[in-house]
This record gives sequence, structure tokens and C-alpha cells, in this order.
Amino acid sequence: MEYNIRVLEIFNEKEAVSQMERLGVDAKGIELMSPKALSRVLKLERLELKIALILKQEMLSLGGEAALRREAITLNCQTTDVLLIGSLKHYQRLISKLKDQYFGLAKLAVEIEAVLNNFIRDEFNLVCGKYQLNLGRRTFIMGILNITPDSFSDGGQYQEVDKAIERGIRMAEEGADIIDIGGESTRPGAVPCSIEEELNRVIPVIKGLTDKIDIPISIDTYKAEVARRALEEGAQMVNDISALSFNPKMAQMVAEYKAPVVLMHIQGTPQDMQQNPQYTCVISEIILYLCERIKVAIESGIEADKIIIDPGIGFGKTVEHNLEILRRLREFKSLGRPILIGTSRKSFVGKILDLPVEQRLEGTLATAVISILNGANIIRVHDVLAMKRVAKMVDAIIR
Repeated sequence: MEYNIRVLEIFNEKEAVSQMERLGVDAKGIELMSPKALSRVLKLERLELKIALILKQEMLSLGGEAALRREAITLNCQTTDVLLIGSLKHYQRLISKLKDQYFGLAKLAVEIEAVLNNFIRDEFNLVCGKYQLNLGRRTFIMGILNITPDSFSDGGQYQEVDKAIERGIRMAEEGADIIDIGGESTRPGAVPCSIEEELNRVIPVIKGLTDKIDIPISIDTYKAEVARRALEEGAQMVNDISALSFNPKMAQMVAEYKAPVVLMHIQGTPQDMQQNPQYTCVISEIILYLCERIKVAIESGIEADKIIIDPGIGFGKTVEHNLEILRRLREFKSLGRPILIGTSRKSFVGKILDLPVEQRLEGTLATAVISILNGANIIRVHDVLAMKRVAKMVDAIIR
């Protein structure tokens, strides 16, 4: 008798339930077994040794696994990172046990539960002015409109107001869901411009587009006054490369206008960010940074549901850093916020393919596909029409 054996990939509990329903498993069995079909590896960093050892003991007692540094076993360290390995059922039982314990373990249980719930969240309802963006049901496309003389890809092409407005209209017609307008280049080594100059570049274009397109406009700036004027003139979103850190007034201003905000990671500033960027663990450090900036935003009055995160491809990263971010992008879902990715025509694509900026479309599309597969909700691009088609195809497969 011939039979088939294969490894079955289960990405979420819905899929586990679906597979069991196809098999004809009874409803009670599905309820009991579906959490066991999903395995998760959690990394907890810098835990106090006492807490780490209790955590290991509890996880092992439930049939899961826990890995600590070797010095933890001989009690020769004060803190240790921990890898927990188990099914959702293991974690459910672990969380229940920890909530009844001391030494901060109850608080740790709540945090583990929150991260697991964040990771499986796949839909976000983003209120953006008069628009509601149902992120997660499909991939959203943010079209890039730079009103600058020196942006790395399209600098100087849309400095004339009429040309910029025409370009914005065309991107909307090609399927853009958001238009992101920037008046200052943030390419490596870029020279900052004054508030007045930035306003002179972006405000006429925002005014000209507001009654010609029926999609949200985002203002790409780290200056509070530029963002304020843009929101007053018809923009609905703020995209801040500094995650509200370059300008102390930005967070309060965004909260006042109840605008969605993109918090991006950057190491350094555009002037020095590519001068030998270094990390001990790039993913860990970016997630920690974004977690802290989310807290700052919320403490400033910005609603959690208004926050989008961006790991900042190319902003203080080497080629290897950028590739690792894309490869491990799904880990950013632990923060529980929609993920925006901007790889469009960037230098790491050019370095890998050995191509100039105007020939990086295919490389950009490849990075976008990987990003969508790994959890990105918004893709920021110059080439809207091509990206819209690619995203629609990927969405058809995975959603």
C-alpha cells in the first residue's frame, strides 16, 4: 500500500483548525489540539538569573524547552537571555502558572501573553482623517513623492508644483493607497534645509492634491512645524524618520491632531548614519528602540492604534543589516503594530545587483515580496503600478 508523508507548515491557529476540519476531526478535538499544532520560540533578554531559572523549571515541567547560557547553570552570571520553545498550549499553561508567582513573574506572564497575542494579530483598523485603512486584509501601497533637488532617486524631477501634482494624481490612478510627500532629502549625507524652504516645497503640492485625489496624504518630515502646516492643509498622516526623537514638539503635535504616525528606526542622523553603522544584535536593538519610541508616543497622547512602525532599511545599516531585517521581519510583529517597509531603489539593492538607481525595479520588487510574506502591511515605493500588481499577486497567495 502506497502512502504520502510530508511536513505540514502551519503558520497560525486558523490554519491548524482548517487542516483538522478537512480531516474530519470533531469540534472538541479541534479545540483541544489546535494550540498544540503551533510551536513558538520566544527570546527573553537580560533576565535576572533567579527569574530565568524559575522560568526554565516551569517550562520544562510542562513539557516545553528552555535554553540559557551555560554560565547560568553554574550560577556564574547575574543575568541571562532565555530561549523558550513550546506549543501555544505550553505557553497557555506557563502563563497561567506564572501569574500566581512572585519575583516579578506575574508581570512577566502578562508581557509574554501580550507578545504572543501581538504576533498572531493580522488586521489593524487605521483611522486616517476621513479614511479608514483596513491594514492586513491586503497590502497597502505608499507612493513616494519627493519635492526635493537632491533625493537619491528622483531628486529634481518634481520640484515644479504642477509636475508634482501630476505625479501624485498618476500614482493614485496606478493604485497607491497613500501618497507620502517629502520636502527634504534624507539620503546619506544629505544637507538639511530650513523649515521655510521645506514648507515652500510641500504645502503647494498638498493643497493642489487634496481635492484631486481620494486617498490619504502623508507628510514625510521630522520637523513639528512642517508637520503641523501639512496637516492643516490637508495631509492626514506623519512619517517621521526619527520616530519623534529629532524634534521635542513633534509627539505632542501629532497627538493634538490625532494623526497616524510612522515611527522609523535610524542610527544617527542622515548626515552620519552610514559612517560605519554597528550593532551587537541588529534585530534586538531595533525592536528595543521602537518599543521605547512607542511608549514615548503613547505617553505623549498618541493613541496606540495610530502608530505604525518602520525598521528603517538603509538608515544606519549595512547591506548585511538590511538583509537580516528583511529575513527576520516577522519578529517585528511582536510589537503589535502595523509594519511599513521602504526598500525602493535603495543602495543595498544596487550593491547586490551591481546596478544604478534607475535599474533597481526587479530588486525592489523581490524585497517587497519577501517583506509581505514576512508580515509587512505597507510598502513604500516609487514604482506604484508594478508594486500594486506584485502585492495583489502575493496577497492572493497568502491572504
